[in-house]
Amino acid sequence: MRKKTVFVVDDHPLLRQGLALMINREPDLVVCGEAEESQSAMKAIAAKRPDILIADISLNGPDGLDMLKELRGLYPDLPVLILSMHEESIYAERALRAGANGYIMKQEATEKVLVAVRRILNGEIYLSDRMANKLLHEYISGGSTAKMNSEFSTLSDRELEVFRLIGEARSTRQIAEKLHLSIKTVETYQAHIKDKLSLRSGRELVQHAIQSAIRE
Repeated sequence: MRKKTVFVVDDHPLLRQGLALMINREPDLVVCGEAEESQSAMKAIAAKRPDILIADISLNGPDGLDMLKELRGLYPDLPVLILSMHEESIYAERALRAGANGYIMKQEATEKVLVAVRRILNGEIYLSDRMANKLLHEYISGGSTAKMNSEFSTLSDRELEVFRLIGEARSTRQIAEKLHLSIKTVETYQAHIKDKLSLRSGRELVQHAIQSAIRE
């Protein structure tokens, strides 16, 4: 039986190595390649055509959600598992809307990633039990997870990424370099975030972003 091929995109080499070691021990799975950022990943995916992709949200340049949207235009049937350190209740629904087949937090990766990969390859959606129950409850009650996170639901995916990086105490220049954007563009995003979150100053923006990062 042919092994299913897995491609891993993450900017932490130790995590990529750990995933590769774990996956390659399985009789039915093998890692066929890896990348640390989205642009090189897109080229490698075109060449290797993996059976499933595991990708982090936080990448240098275009982030995981941007890459996912591009992938969906090129490879609509490629299964994608998003692996992230960021709070599932905020990011999972965005990832699913962008075309992901599953979302798993890195804290659970050692125990659950193989389960998630096999379920997704079997045509299922993978979320933690907690998140699946939350989405089901919201669906039954006629609401949405976005309403539960109404503060952040007004932010675009890129604005949320900038807000998260502010919470990591990154300067405007550092954010621009990481996202491959101009400083002026990042400042525009910051202004939009302040308006949407009703924050009066850059200082309030930084404080709120750091407090939100701590809560995660």
